[in-house]
Amino acid sequence: MSYDPMPALRRLETGDVDAAWKELWNNLHHQGDVGTASYAAVPEIVRIAVELDFRDWNAYALVATIDECRLDDGNPELSPSAGMPYFAALTKLAEKGASEILASDDALLTRSILAVLAFAKGASHVGSFALLATDEQEELLAI
Repeated sequence: MSYDPMPALRRLETGDVDAAWKELWNNLHHQGDVGTASYAAVPEIVRIAVELDFRDWNAYALVATIDECRLDDGNPELSPSAGMPYFAALTKLAEKGASEILASDDALLTRSILAVLAFAKGASHVGSFALLATDEQEELLAI
């Protein structure tokens, strides 16, 4: 099913943040599945996050989740025309996260930033681990 993320992105940009994030999460990612609309939304999510100086875990976690799913063979490939803006946006969000991570006192925001940094640098396993909930991380580490 096709999805146009632009109305939700406009709401995000104009301050209807909670409803916009809920819609974007529900429609851009579902149980490991993403589509071309997900890839197209990444540059817009990053643009909004940078322009409005969002310090919101949702921006980082959703972009990292989309990138994690992009690497799964069951999802569509990123088209050549979408590749350059997508990867430029991922890098830009990683740069924003790198400048914010030391000031973060929120564990979810910190893990989400770490996930973006890892995916942007090609460390997808580290990114996937960072996206896990704390209890899932602890279980895997047998803590």
